[in-house]
Order: sequence, then C-alpha cells, then structure tokens
Amino acid sequence: MEKRNIIVIGGSTGGFEAFKKIVKDLPPDLDASIFIVWHMGATVRGILPEVLNKLGSIKAANAYDKEPILPNRIYVAPPDHHLLIEEGRVRVTHGPKENRFRPAVDPLFRSAAYTYGARVIGVVLTGGLDDGTAGLWRIKFSGGLTVVQDPADAEAPSMPENALREVDVDYCVPVADIAALLTRLSSQEITTNTEIMKDEKTKIEINIAAEENALKQGSLNIGVLSPYTCPECHGVLSKIMDGDLSRFRCHTGHAYSADTLMASVTEKIEDSLYIAIRSMDESILLMNHIGDHYAEANLPKLAAVCFKKAKEAGDRSDLVRKAVHSHELLSNIKLVEDAENEG
Repeated sequence: MEKRNIIVIGGSTGGFEAFKKIVKDLPPDLDASIFIVWHMGATVRGILPEVLNKLGSIKAANAYDKEPILPNRIYVAPPDHHLLIEEGRVRVTHGPKENRFRPAVDPLFRSAAYTYGARVIGVVLTGGLDDGTAGLWRIKFSGGLTVVQDPADAEAPSMPENALREVDVDYCVPVADIAALLTRLSSQEITTNTEIMKDEKTKIEINIAAEENALKQGSLNIGVLSPYTCPECHGVLSKIMDGDLSRFRCHTGHAYSADTLMASVTEKIEDSLYIAIRSMDESILLMNHIGDHYAEANLPKLAAVCFKKAKEAGDRSDLVRKAVHSHELLSNIKLVEDAENEG
C-alpha cells in the first residue's frame, strides 16, 4: 500500500520561523520527502537549508535541477527559481512569476498533485495574500491531504485565511502541532482510490513554470479571455476556473490569483498617478523656464501666458496629488476588514 510521503510546504512572511519549528520537531527517521517554497527576494542568499541543518537531522539543501527524489530529505527552492516535482525527480526552473513571486507556492503544489496525487500532503503557512490557495485546491482535488496553519497562530494570516476560505481543508492547526501531524499522516497507508488525474490544463501550467513557451503550450486555451491585462508584461489575461476558485494567466505565462491581481492593479494605479505628477511637474518647470525667457526678451504678454499655464498645471497636479494620497492598495483581506467595520 502507498503512503502519503510527498510533503509540500509553502510560506511567506513569518515562514522562516515556522519552517524552523516544523523541521526541528520532525523525527530523524521520517520516511517522506519534503519540499519547501519560501518567498524571498531574487538577490537573497538561500540560507534556509543551512539553518534547517542545524536544527534537525533530516538533510536539507537547495534543490538542483533534475535531482532525484529521495526519502528522508528536504528540498528547498533556491532564490529566484521555481521548484517543481516530476516522477522521481525535481525541476528547478526560471519560469514566469506566479502571484508576483519566483519561487511561488502554487507551481510546487500543482506539480506535486499532478505527479503523485493522493500521496501528497500540502501545507500552507503564514504569509500575505494567497499564493498556495490554488495549489492546495489542486492537491485536495487530486486526493491529497491539506493542512493550513491556524491564522490566529500566523505572523501574517492572509495566506492561511485565503486557503481556508477557498479550500475544504483537512487540518487547521498551530505551527507547533504541524510536525507531529505530518509524522502521523505520512505513516498512514492510503486506503482511498489512488488513480492520478492528469488533466491537460494542469500539464500546460506545469510546462509553463518549467520554462516552456507559454503561447506555444496553449496558454490562451486554458481559460476564457478577460478584459484585464497582466500588470507585469501587459499581455492579455485569461480567466481560469478551479471549481469556484478563479485565477488569471497571461499568454506569456505570468499567473495571478484574483486577490494578487487586485493588489497588483491597485499598486500600478499609484505608480501611474506618480508618473502623471512627474509629467505635470516637468511641464510646470518648462513653462516657467519659457516664461522667464520671454520676460527677459521683453515679451510680457507671452511670459504671462506661460506663467498662467504653469499655474493651471500646478492646480491639476495638486488634484492628482490628493488622489494619490487617498489611494489605497486593496486585497481580499482588506475588503473583509472594511466590510466588518461597516457592520
């Protein structure tokens, strides 16, 4: 009988301490392979394996491309690379960002579910927004088990809260209980149907993360074209449905949850407003400069017109400044908080 010996874990803000706690509490003879994605900057040195090796006896290392999957081993996504799972080996790739991150949690979870089905245990830890939710849904849909850190126990509760809202999660526990839970679950034999569902849509998305040409792979055919454009490359976004869960992917490969797309779009609005302010400030400086030139040339009427136009541009600039100062970044958690305050 097969066991649930493929454990995939994703975290963001606060994840460093959560990973340390989990690994420290795992038994040294755990008969499972563990795969970790932690959101980090592209230039950050991948020190997580180094830290984990000081806490537990299960060997941890930054994964390398086409490395074989072994039991009693921890594979960590290196900075600026996705970590994917294939049959018997891992892939480390530089595919398009998902939910604004590389590495991202969803590609790891999605590839694990596609390859190993019911053998997978997916864990979403502390973090902002909702990377991991779509991947956790795929694990659940494929017969695997789903675990979420209790939001009340998380430094950043958004990732756990979004996962709980969108996925019928099997376990929601504090981080202090996760190691024991994983130990117990990974030792149990799978008694349900273990046939793996390998749909074409998931295969295409895994291939995109594995650096295949997104357009040639059929990125425009896995969803319905939407009126939105990608905040990163401005390519057209297709809306993809996983049950009731909606998300988006552009034809170049970037992917977003609805929540991350909302955060990205509202972030771009602020950028655009500041670009408008900069352009108006430049026009004010230029009109005043030209006005000074006309004044020096004893052309007072032309100078007055320039100074008037500069003043009008300044008034418009003040309006845009007020708009940018009142603008807010939006996310689903922010909307929920505002709705609760309205009540």
